[in-house]
Amino acid sequence: MDESSADDWAALHADPSFAVVGLGGAGGDAARDLLGLGLTGVRTFAINTDARHLEGMAIPQRILIGARELHGRGSGGNRLAALRAVEDNQAEILRQLADFEIVFLLAGLGGGTGSALLPYLAKELRKTGAMPVPVAFLPFHHELASPSRRQNVVESLEELEGMGGLLLALSNEKLLRFRSLPFPRVIHVRNAYVHCLVSSLVDMVEYPSQMNVDIASVKSHLGAAGLSTLLWGERHHSEPERLVEQAMRETLLDFELTEHPSALVHVDGGSNLTLDTFERILQSFRRQLGEPREMVVGTRTHEEPREILRLTAVVGGLKPQSVRDALGRPTNDSSVVVAH
Repeated sequence: MDESSADDWAALHADPSFAVVGLGGAGGDAARDLLGLGLTGVRTFAINTDARHLEGMAIPQRILIGARELHGRGSGGNRLAALRAVEDNQAEILRQLADFEIVFLLAGLGGGTGSALLPYLAKELRKTGAMPVPVAFLPFHHELASPSRRQNVVESLEELEGMGGLLLALSNEKLLRFRSLPFPRVIHVRNAYVHCLVSSLVDMVEYPSQMNVDIASVKSHLGAAGLSTLLWGERHHSEPERLVEQAMRETLLDFELTEHPSALVHVDGGSNLTLDTFERILQSFRRQLGEPREMVVGTRTHEEPREILRLTAVVGGLKPQSVRDALGRPTNDSSVVVAH
């Protein structure tokens, strides 16, 4: 390998391949929190119809849309107005996002801007060859008493579920387990969980492993798996079964699995990760999923010993309409994933 070849190879990784895009008010706030928690190799954007909200964001890349019709005052919960706004600015948005391989789209559903932009940009980004990862914040159940908000949520989820691929639907209703905390702290807990999901997926595909999982592997798996979601967990290496239970059961995600799901599982640990521990993780995961029809496995071990194992899993085979069906379902914190 000559020096010019090394320089050429390094240039391929000079710019970030991943982007986090906050859409609307809740999505922008979540993107700001993720940026504050640290996202190595990830570019952060905020897109909104509300100029005042954008002005106060500590995010360098900000895009105001719909200024001609909405005059920077927000969509007022009008999903159609927000849709016209993003269509008017589509070329500029896609130009800025064109070079990223994975784009995380964060939005709160119920209002106009996030509800319109999330499915629209997910669909348009797919046409460019990028892999969009919609991250939808579902409203508290009491918010759905408003017919217009419920309609915005249902219409957005219907489009997102129909696309297949990854969908991370985080239920605000599940935040009630933290009801004793101040409200801003609870939202930060949710956004910190999203940060873990984003970071684990980026790490899984960005860095080489002994048993490798790259972006092409994820795209191939998603192509066959249908509607999918992303699970994450971290636990001491002495508790492999507890690690799997945490990832599957202690989640803020809302979904229900079909009888025979599929999974792409990656385990990240230190030089002290034993083959026995690795096998126990995989066996426990199979049991939790109810014998998946396919399970692709990857692992990375670092040179130094590590006390903590990280589990990242792309799980496919979500039931049709399972996220929409969960909107009125009472929350059961002890069993939030149903596999049958």
